[in-house]
Amino acid sequence: AVLRRQPESVHLLDLQLKKHKPHFLSLYKNPPKSAEQREKVRKASTEGIAIQGQQGSRLLPEQLLSEAFILSDLFDIGELAALELLLAGEQQQPHFPGLTRGLVAVLLYWDGKLCLANSLRTLIQSRHGKTFTLDLSGELVALTTHFTDELMNQGLTKRLLTLVSEINVTREFERLQKERGLGNEKHRKEVSDLIKESRQALADSLFSWTCQSPLSKDDTLALIGHLETVTAQADGSLDSVNLALVMALLYCLDVSFVEQGTEDREDLIQALPMLTERQYVSAVHSRLMDGQPWKLPGLQAVCRLAWALSLRVLSQLPQGCALVEFTEADEALADQALLGDVFLFMKEGILGCESFAQEEFYIRRLHSLITDFLALMPMKVKQLRNRADEDARLVHMSLQMDSELPSSLRKDLDHLMILIGEFYSKDSFGLELGLEFWCPTESLQHTSLQGSYLGMALQRPPHKQVVLSKFVRQMGDLLPATLYIPYLRMLKGLANGPQCAHYSFSLLKTNGATHSDNIQGVSGSPVSWEHFFHSLMLYHENLRRDFPNPDAAHYRHPPLRGITQRELDGLTSFLQLLTTIITWSENARLALCEHPQWTPVVVMLGLLQCSIPPILKAELLHCLAAFGKSPEIAASLWQSLEYTQILQTVRAPGQRQAAGIEVELSEIESSCEEYPLTRGFCHLISTLVESSLPVNLGAGLRVPGFQPYLNFLRDSVFLPFPTRAYRRPAEKWEVADAVLEVFHKLLRDYEPQPSDFVQEMVELQGEQVTAHKPPGHSIMFHLLNDSPMLALCLSLLEEGVRQLDTYAPFPGKKLLESAVLHCLCLLDLALQKEVVFMDLLRESQASMLVSPLEQLLQGVSPQTRRADHIVNIARYLYHSSSNPEAAFQSAKILRRIANYPNIQTRLVGDFTHDQSVSDKLMAGFVECLDSEEAEEGTENGDDSQPQKNVARIRHETQIHMLNLLITSLELKTPNLALYLLGYEVKKPVSSTNLQDPGVLGCPRSCLHAILSLLQRGTEKRSGPVLTQQAPHLAELCYQVIYQLCACPDTSGPTMRYLRTSQDFLFSHLQHLPFILPSNQIAALSQMSWLMKTAAIELRVTSLNRQRSHTQRLVSLLLDDQPHTQHTADGESGMEEETRSVSGFLHFDTVSKVRRKLLSVLDAIDFSQDMPELLQLDFFERAQIEQVISNCEHVNEQGHTVCNVKLLHRVLVAEVNALQGMAAIGQRPLLMEEVNSILQQVVERNRVRRSLSAKRHALRSWRSLVETLLTTCPADLIPADDRQLIIRDLLLDLHDKVLSEDAAGELMPIVAGAVFTLTAHLSQSVLSEQQQGAGLEVSSGFASIANSALHLILRKLLDFILCTGGGYQRLRAHLYGSLLYYLQIAQKPEEPDTLQTAGKAMWERLTAPEDGFSKLQRENLAIIESYGRALMEVVCRDACDGHEISRMLALAVLDRILSIDRQNQWLVYLCNSGYLRSLVESLRQDDAALQSLLTPQPPLLKPLYIYESKMALLTRVAKTGQGAVELLRCGLVAQLIECQVFDMVPDSDAHRVMRDPSGFIPSPMDRYRQILLPTLRLFQVILTSTTMNHQQGAAQVLQWLIVHADTIQSLLRCQELSMGALQELSLLTGIISKTALPDCMNVVHVNSAAIMEFQGHINRFQRLCLSLLGRLAGSEQERLLKQAEVAAPGDSAERREEMEVAMQQVRANIMEYCQTLLLQSSAQAQFSICLFSPSGSEPAGRDGGRTDLSSTLPSMAYSRAPSLGLVLYLLKNSAADFFRFHQSHRQSLGKLQSLDQLPPEELKELCQGLVSGPGGVEKISSVQRSLLAKRRLVQLINNRAKLLALCSYVIETCLFVLWRHLEYYLLHCTPTDPKDSLMPGASLYRSRLTDGRCLGLSRVSQQDLDLLKSDMAAGFGEALQRKLLEVEGLYSQVRSRYTFIQALVRRIRGLLRQPKS
Repeated sequence: AVLRRQPESVHLLDLQLKKHKPHFLSLYKNPPKSAEQREKVRKASTEGIAIQGQQGSRLLPEQLLSEAFILSDLFDIGELAALELLLAGEQQQPHFPGLTRGLVAVLLYWDGKLCLANSLRTLIQSRHGKTFTLDLSGELVALTTHFTDELMNQGLTKRLLTLVSEINVTREFERLQKERGLGNEKHRKEVSDLIKESRQALADSLFSWTCQSPLSKDDTLALIGHLETVTAQADGSLDSVNLALVMALLYCLDVSFVEQGTEDREDLIQALPMLTERQYVSAVHSRLMDGQPWKLPGLQAVCRLAWALSLRVLSQLPQGCALVEFTEADEALADQALLGDVFLFMKEGILGCESFAQEEFYIRRLHSLITDFLALMPMKVKQLRNRADEDARLVHMSLQMDSELPSSLRKDLDHLMILIGEFYSKDSFGLELGLEFWCPTESLQHTSLQGSYLGMALQRPPHKQVVLSKFVRQMGDLLPATLYIPYLRMLKGLANGPQCAHYSFSLLKTNGATHSDNIQGVSGSPVSWEHFFHSLMLYHENLRRDFPNPDAAHYRHPPLRGITQRELDGLTSFLQLLTTIITWSENARLALCEHPQWTPVVVMLGLLQCSIPPILKAELLHCLAAFGKSPEIAASLWQSLEYTQILQTVRAPGQRQAAGIEVELSEIESSCEEYPLTRGFCHLISTLVESSLPVNLGAGLRVPGFQPYLNFLRDSVFLPFPTRAYRRPAEKWEVADAVLEVFHKLLRDYEPQPSDFVQEMVELQGEQVTAHKPPGHSIMFHLLNDSPMLALCLSLLEEGVRQLDTYAPFPGKKLLESAVLHCLCLLDLALQKEVVFMDLLRESQASMLVSPLEQLLQGVSPQTRRADHIVNIARYLYHSSSNPEAAFQSAKILRRIANYPNIQTRLVGDFTHDQSVSDKLMAGFVECLDSEEAEEGTENGDDSQPQKNVARIRHETQIHMLNLLITSLELKTPNLALYLLGYEVKKPVSSTNLQDPGVLGCPRSCLHAILSLLQRGTEKRSGPVLTQQAPHLAELCYQVIYQLCACPDTSGPTMRYLRTSQDFLFSHLQHLPFILPSNQIAALSQMSWLMKTAAIELRVTSLNRQRSHTQRLVSLLLDDQPHTQHTADGESGMEEETRSVSGFLHFDTVSKVRRKLLSVLDAIDFSQDMPELLQLDFFERAQIEQVISNCEHVNEQGHTVCNVKLLHRVLVAEVNALQGMAAIGQRPLLMEEVNSILQQVVERNRVRRSLSAKRHALRSWRSLVETLLTTCPADLIPADDRQLIIRDLLLDLHDKVLSEDAAGELMPIVAGAVFTLTAHLSQSVLSEQQQGAGLEVSSGFASIANSALHLILRKLLDFILCTGGGYQRLRAHLYGSLLYYLQIAQKPEEPDTLQTAGKAMWERLTAPEDGFSKLQRENLAIIESYGRALMEVVCRDACDGHEISRMLALAVLDRILSIDRQNQWLVYLCNSGYLRSLVESLRQDDAALQSLLTPQPPLLKPLYIYESKMALLTRVAKTGQGAVELLRCGLVAQLIECQVFDMVPDSDAHRVMRDPSGFIPSPMDRYRQILLPTLRLFQVILTSTTMNHQQGAAQVLQWLIVHADTIQSLLRCQELSMGALQELSLLTGIISKTALPDCMNVVHVNSAAIMEFQGHINRFQRLCLSLLGRLAGSEQERLLKQAEVAAPGDSAERREEMEVAMQQVRANIMEYCQTLLLQSSAQAQFSICLFSPSGSEPAGRDGGRTDLSSTLPSMAYSRAPSLGLVLYLLKNSAADFFRFHQSHRQSLGKLQSLDQLPPEELKELCQGLVSGPGGVEKISSVQRSLLAKRRLVQLINNRAKLLALCSYVIETCLFVLWRHLEYYLLHCTPTDPKDSLMPGASLYRSRLTDGRCLGLSRVSQQDLDLLKSDMAAGFGEALQRKLLEVEGLYSQVRSRYTFIQALVRRIRGLLRQPKS
């Protein structure tokens, strides 16, 4: 918290410090044992014991208690504390797989100690003081300073010192060993690390204290006392704890800060006891002066020197006057220090300690010690120099006289120089402290140099710097030989760093020049470039002479003129100095290399050919490598290297043996068992390979290329390295590491090219030989085969992991780790490149054999005889704490292998094969995921901070592992992910039972690790920490969890576990939305996965009826009342942040908060900044765009992105290909443009990723919203809330999508969401109206106010308009929404009570407007306000485009036309020509429709579009104006031309090919779907064309005649199914309406055609009448029964429909008869006869009948039906009427008392509307009553329709009867059967010219009498009464009152008439 600057941290820290102060005071004191505690613990197994944080007491097992006593004795702590430790251990056990609770307790004990020490150290570091500051706030520093002062006053120092001396690893280990308190190697290492670290932390606390403020007198003396007893380690160095204490003392005695002029200097001086307390100085002084030798005299010397220097500083201060007696003694002290070999000890004891270089303030203190000595005691330095000169003369003389060296030699100056060299050559913090030794002589204006004092070169440098630089220069003058090497080593140290190197280069340059004031007058100093290179050349000259020929055996006998050991040392020192300088300074490199006289590179290569010791050769190689760092030098260096044949690549003919480095390796180095030369060579090659790889190396003499070098490295260095002998064991790994590094670089830079696979030839000395492939190709080839190289790499990995598992240090451990890392990198690179490699290989058809690496890795390892290579690689994850890089590479390799499904199953087997290995692997994966240190870094991590880098690598490892899980989860089971996440691999996955780690022995799996990563911080208000700190990681974690929930196998166990043990979703959803300004993309993805998971959870809990879970989530997401979740932390709730008043509709009070779903929507930013177009000066834009699109690929997340690296390569190659001077001049500009292109592409990739993240988030949001509204039980969200929620969502969505800068890519998803939301809104409003049937007009509509509905409509229409021309599919959604919206204002079906007609017209006109029509009117007004623009868009979509959009647009038009009273839309449709184009398109649909009638149709699309069109045209035809318009557009003409109507499919043939699902209708049904809309359309046209009726009728008649055959076959229909009845009812209707008197006159045709027409029409009449015969009789009963048998399930509805259809057919036919009768003449006597004069009814109702209706002989058609049929129909209709009337009344009664109906009846009513058996049971009671109500309304309306038809049939029957009887009984003249040719017959014919008499040839008198008597019998009293009752019941509310009465009277009259 303190680091992140959170505001409340100071206060919290204060509380914690007060609470834990006693712990700090009694540092490391354990709670004491006591007898009573022992008792209490002993009884715990019988009586139980109360445990903190748990209610009640708990019984503990005996075993646990005995362990507690062991612990208590072991650590000497109180029994209760021991018990607590053990219980904690038990709880933490899953985090430490493989350890028992006791071992975990040991770890926890020491860990607790370490934490205490660390916190103490941190507190002390934060103090205010003189050395450093942690950059914290003032009050915090004051708080800690005060607190630590209190601790100090109570004796902290002494406590620290005693603890440091008491705690001892070996002693602790012995105690633990005795009590079996140590586990496996890992546990031992962890315990020892903890103990060491806590000692270190204690010592560091003291050190930090002294850095900041000095110790008191007693404390200082105690510290000195402790140091007197300190001993060194075996190698003479101090250990890190003692080093800290020494440094503490040095800081105690440090006064150098006084010279720095910081602002608080005065206060610090006041606090300094040296200046303020006299006795402090005297005590320390006397303690250091006394002659008692310490255990380490060197250490004593260091302290004395430091004290002497402090005294010297004091003596120069005004306060120092009082201390004169002490300050005088500084010289003496310094002498004593020198006698104690102070510099030697500083080098060996202090610099030798590993931890010295890791602490910046150690380094600074030592630097000030050395420089203070040189600066403050110049006389001492001078004495040292004089002494050294003396010694040098003595040595020289003794050498001359061959006597032994004098014993009194002191080497203080040597030690000082070597110390300086050593000290400055390591610079781990990049401080470049050595700069203080260089005084800039010339005014340096170099831009590249920024140093401590270089900024203002003209200022005079400080005094100290002048003195120091003088020291460096003077020491170099007249240098005695003995000091030559130390001086060079000192220079080497001081040259370490970019600026220092520059200065030392200049120094060596100027030394060589002849100075005029040079004392010797000789050519120059021995320390100069001149001298050095000159001597190198001389050596070369001399040694080259002993170089007769390569065959001579001079390798065995070294020549006489060799190099002496001293010369060798001198040369190596100078070479090292040279290497250091040129490594740091590029200028020096170039200057030296290009120097004409010296030619260092040539000379060195020359020397390498001579016989000199391998050590020197190695130095030369390192030096060459440093030169090779510049690419300019590297290229020529390659050529020189090849030329000098250091590695022999060309064999001279006749040469007997190899020469060069190969021989040295095999003969000299191997026998010496030391390999410096080989390592040097590898280093040189490694450097050179980095800067350039020459393709034509060695051309002309051999096959050009790098191959010989690679072969040497592979075959002579790498493969034999494990079998060679090594004097230094570490060197084995040095060799391996050096050579693997070269391989790694070569493979890393290799990109497979097609040319690599073509066999190329080169010409060599006149013959063709095959060329070499690039080295990377060769390495790939070896790695993709079972080669020795691959085998060695794998065995290296195996050895590496074996060594790491021991946890023991061994020589070369670092190098082994590095070598292993290179091996892992090689494998990873090979896996990465193999795909391209293999593809190219296949294409090239070269004869090269390779196997995929992932298969080779499954091979059997020769060491273990098991296939465990991949397991070995995975085991590196277990060592991620010590080797993060290896773990990272291992994770990468595993992830690449995981892409291959066939390998996954094998891997699961390998991983789980051995339980202990399996546990380790699992632990390794979990440890990587759990890693605390991981941090999401920036992409290009700078290596300057190794900590940051390691943290980034750990983070990347986690990313790779999660990706591995994600990839694996998509593959078939069993896969790695399931194993790692803790699911069953051996049993079915769904049987897994996930537990918390440790429960039922369940290990901690990756799932637990992922959850604990995500859960951190969920309980706080800030939300999950991971989402902020590592956004990408969090996103992948959420994705893994989503995948687990979404996959059917894992879903059950996962959801259960998340719900019960973790409450995962609730705790995360409450923190939505995640806002991350820095990484918006990741935040969106996190939310997407989380929302998708939430949607699944809602669905699952709803299905399983887990109401409370669903309820919690629903209210969390939807409530707008604030939750008070977080008030526990003393924080206020979340209202302040999220309050928002949105929209003018919500007069929100303060207590409202934004709904969670809406705030998530707010977090998705719809605007997207698009990168602007490229502005290019040089490149062609179109070409660049082409290149960019060529570089695009689809990445793992499925986004299409451009591969920037590839693009960069392409562009740079393009730039490099340019020739000529102009191009070279333009190059920087070109590169700049390349850069801008790349930046642009990176930006484009980001935009694409961002858009796809937004799309993903929106989709998830939409699915969550839809799940909430559809699958959650409806009663969880009450209807009024539901409507408000939908309103808010709709308005917000529209606001976002309609803003100016909303991205088009997001619109389709929004449109989809709008569609579902509107559907739900409409559904909700409708169901609410059905429940509360009465509509209050006042509030507008339902719970949602009208204003809100209008607002939604406006936004919807805006959205439709703003999508403009494109986006047609998107508009389909919007049209759907519009339809749903308009549906809200549609009136529901009301029951027809038959009473309404009784109301007067006036009442109906004055009735108040109901809610529906009001809303409809307002909707229409809004739609009209959009005017032409909207009409245009909808009409255009209706006419062409995507099928679905067309259908919906047609439906929208239909809907609007139906409410548009003013007909504005209709007018627009007609005037703009859209209507005509729609009509004309019917002709084009014909072909498509015909194809639909084939037995197996291609697609049903055309059918649906056709139906939509017809529906719209029918809607248009419903107004007179529209119908006329349609006729004018030639609608009927278009339909006449359609041939599809003639293609009636054969109904039986296709029974076989039915679609089993029943979705695709049978061909006959499809035909009906085409025919019926047309017939309906005709019917509507015929009904609405009132004025020009004949026009319409004539056209329709024409259609009937054109398709006459079809129509007759339909009328003849054999089998009267439902569809057939519908056809018939429409056809008869049309036929009856076209039967108009002057119909034929309209159609102007010749008489022949008229005859033909007439024939067709007569046939129609005959067929209609015969139909009546079929339907009037008992056929009806049979048909209804038949229907019931065919489909028993949905019988009720079908039956009703059939009844209606049959009644309709009868009514139509009777209407037709009536029309025909009326048409022929107004009086009965001239009328035509349609029925024969026979009054007998169709016989036998009992079914045993053989009358015309059943047998249908062909005669039946020719004979006219009898009048008895009409009478029969009349009777039946009357009977039906009463039946229907009865049922209508009952249903009405039920409807009015719906609430009182028994449940059985309700169920029965619902049965008709619910499909499927048992469907009714699942429905809630509310739904049931709604359905029952709907069913009743349906029944009532059905009956009302039947009643209307019945009464119509009755009326027409009566009329027909009356007309016929009148004719027969009054006007007909009977014929006698005997005279066949009576004049009457001709009379007949003349009257019935048309032959309309329908075969009534003769009527005899007998017939007429019979007719009369039959009729009188049939038309009896009962029937007459019935008919009059019908009129009373029904007709009086209709218009034709008394019609029946009159007709009955007339017929009665006719029948009673006496015979004439």
